Amino acid sequence: MASSVLEATRAAHEDLERLERLAVRELQRDPANARDRLFQSHRVRHMLDLVVSTSDKLVEIYEDKDGARKDEISTHLTAPVQSDIFPKYYERLKEIRDYHRRNHSARFVSETDDYEELLKEEPAIEFTGEEAFGRYLDLHELYNEFINSKFGSLMEYSAYVGTFAQTEKIAHNLKATRPYKEYLEHILEYLMSFLYRTEPLQDIEKIFTKLESEFEEQWTNGEVPGWENKGTEKESVLQESAVDLDYYSTVEELVELGPEKLKEALTARGLKGGGTVQQRAERLFLLKHTPLEKLDRKHFAKGDDLKKEIALIEMKMKRLCEILDEVIVRTKENAEKKLTLTYEEMEAEREEEEVQADSESDDEDQQIYNPLKLPMGWDGKPIPYWLYKLHGLGQEFKCEICGNHSYWGRRAYERHFKEWRHQHGMRCLGIPNTKNFNEITSIKEATALWERIQAKQGQNKWRPDLEEEYEDKDGNIYNKKTYTDLQRQGLI
Repeated sequence: MASSVLEATRAAHEDLERLERLAVRELQRDPANARDRLFQSHRVRHMLDLVVSTSDKLVEIYEDKDGARKDEISTHLTAPVQSDIFPKYYERLKEIRDYHRRNHSARFVSETDDYEELLKEEPAIEFTGEEAFGRYLDLHELYNEFINSKFGSLMEYSAYVGTFAQTEKIAHNLKATRPYKEYLEHILEYLMSFLYRTEPLQDIEKIFTKLESEFEEQWTNGEVPGWENKGTEKESVLQESAVDLDYYSTVEELVELGPEKLKEALTARGLKGGGTVQQRAERLFLLKHTPLEKLDRKHFAKGDDLKKEIALIEMKMKRLCEILDEVIVRTKENAEKKLTLTYEEMEAEREEEEVQADSESDDEDQQIYNPLKLPMGWDGKPIPYWLYKLHGLGQEFKCEICGNHSYWGRRAYERHFKEWRHQHGMRCLGIPNTKNFNEITSIKEATALWERIQAKQGQNKWRPDLEEEYEDKDGNIYNKKTYTDLQRQGLI
């Protein structure tokens, strides 16, 4: 109950302290798994949002636009006559009793219990099946938009995931268009949504505010990545279409330059180049007394504004891609992996991920004590230690071809030579993944063996210069090379 302004102020400060303590307590707790860690972040984010909203209410109270707080304080500070103290006390007591008489449930409600419930709630976070609860990006809609656009090109989805942030590969004449801007906005909107769902404690607004200030400075100096030549191009155009306004005192003198010359001078300064000759001259003459920076925006061409907006969105998108770099790499690896799997294998893997997600969603109290970090068996319990030692699961095998990936146990090591990661590594080296290369994990050894195999295959081939036979008029037999050499020398 907050029957007065001062009581509302006190209650708000109490709520802030309670929320801060709860947030600290929640962050000090060690999450049991990745899903629990995500829920923990969203709970803390919800508490921070409550802190912000409560602080806004406090700011309104302290601003005291209606003067209610000032009046109440002055009432309390006024030294009352001794006879007035008890009547005021009983008057306030009556107000409190009337309040509780009207609201029977109020006396049993504990705000502390309400806030404690924040630690128990499970936030509702929506992910698509492709996102696998925030493990991968789902860029299929953006991929279809890209390959069906004029600025896009046909490519595999896995290749698109690795290159969608490399906007510098797109030509400038295709960038300065509305469809390209809409495409960038869709990417930015999705990345912001994904980042909020997977990392709710990231302050995206703060990141963008800092980035926008850096962008303004870089744009002015022509140093925005991918748009560096903007400033130099503008300077060269200004030099080519130089019109020194100091030599002209009236608009009529500028009209004599002609429409084309006036248009070049206007466009070089980023102003509109359309209209009649008189309108162009008047527009250019404005610069004689007004600096370009202070000129009304209605005189500027819209093209430059569009390019600036697109360049800013590109910078924001690349900044989010830097934050989500690990997720992008995982998404690309997952897309490449799916290319090597059959439909049955993809279904089996999907079911395995669902089972794993269900097991991760168990409460912390249901977690099995497993200090040796033994692998789980079919029954969801750690396998016996003797079985762990028997299969050599404590033995680590590293494969350089797989990017120094570790495999635990001899069985997993032998199986990995037929799996997608090793196959992808061999394709990158340009070597066929045949039985000849089993047990070879070093790039140097694999390359050397492939060279020896190629050399051996070359020796078994039929070489006409050494094996094709020729006979001279005396019946002597020569190979092609020797016969050709003797013939050149005139000996045959």
